[in-house]
Amino acid sequence: MELTAQQLKAYDGTDPSKPIYVAIKGRIFDVTTGNSFYGPGGAYCMFAGKDASRALAKMSKNEEDVTPSLDGLSEKEMGVLNDWEKKFEAKYPIVGTVIS
Repeated sequence: MELTAQQLKAYDGTDPSKPIYVAIKGRIFDVTTGNSFYGPGGAYCMFAGKDASRALAKMSKNEEDVTPSLDGLSEKEMGVLNDWEKKFEAKYPIVGTVIS
């Protein structure tokens, strides 16, 4: 499945009939089983329906960091992002990619 960033927004957990998706480095993970974290009111709900790569790399929940941009990230931040990516791969199915 391929989704644009705009289409990905529809999977933010606000529609209970749809799964919840979070993308990392353009790969979309189905995080529906973690809806207590990613669903509305969850600790990480700001990542739902978006590519959260930069925010995960920076360990940030700031809205301006919830973006696919990796520009200017340090080597350490890229390492943190890679660790998050491995955790997601172990826990959640990959269902598609984000296209521009």
